[in-house]
Amino acid sequence: MTIPKIASYPMPTAMPDNRVTWMPEPKRAVLLIHDMQEYFLDFYDTAAAPIPELIAHIRQLRDAADAAGVPVVYTAQPAEQSAQDRGLLTDWWGPGLTAKPERAPVVASLAPRAQDTVLTKWRYSAFVRSDLLARMREQGRDQLIVCGVYAHIGCLMTAADAFMNDIQPFLVGDALADFSAEQHQMGLDYVSQRCGVVASTATVAGALKPAIAWHATRTALQAEVAELLAVPASDLLPDDNLLFAGLDSIRLMSLIERWRRAGIETTFVELAERPTLADWWELLDARRVGK
Repeated sequence: MTIPKIASYPMPTAMPDNRVTWMPEPKRAVLLIHDMQEYFLDFYDTAAAPIPELIAHIRQLRDAADAAGVPVVYTAQPAEQSAQDRGLLTDWWGPGLTAKPERAPVVASLAPRAQDTVLTKWRYSAFVRSDLLARMREQGRDQLIVCGVYAHIGCLMTAADAFMNDIQPFLVGDALADFSAEQHQMGLDYVSQRCGVVASTATVAGALKPAIAWHATRTALQAEVAELLAVPASDLLPDDNLLFAGLDSIRLMSLIERWRRAGIETTFVELAERPTLADWWELLDARRVGK
């Protein structure tokens, strides 16, 4: 038995509701790029959905991590594995990469750099037989952002393992791929309801953005919110209800965290009660440092 050929399916755009409102913080987080090896992507038509978006979104997350000083860690299965090393995985998936050792590298567009860490992957969870947990504790980091393949197998198991070690896991819902849309969604639903937070690439990348000086104009605030919603800034009018426009609690929390790092203190309740750009500008501009 081996991995089946995987049919194209659309990358999910709607993220499930989460039970908790954790947000990634640059000083606490590690970005894990999970099993993005040529061998695993060979089971897809790499020119068809969801693979182009998968690669583009992971690159966006890596760029955001670099800008925020967040460590980047990869997992990669070794090209050749002994029967002892592979263990029970053989019964489920056959010999794995040993059958195609030349396909072991991480895809070229996401190849690890000198500053990145590459962990040898032995089982579904990235924590098994690796020093990932020890590295994170040594660095004082207790959040793990997970992207890659496959959503309902290694990515889910790694997120659950993180949770059981008191590390907050974030599964980036549109920076994953799986055997099918249904199994992809199953992974998202499980994590969001049992052990972590599921968020979009835009939300996670936005939360990692370094603190910047407060907006000088309402137009700049409009542009920031529009970027998070992935809509043209011109689509947002001053009196539009931003919650109706798609600004869910996780995205709102990412804005609050980013503004806090810029010295602007506000709360979820304050913004949710007055969810328009005009109201936000009035509230936040009154609190900006140095006014």
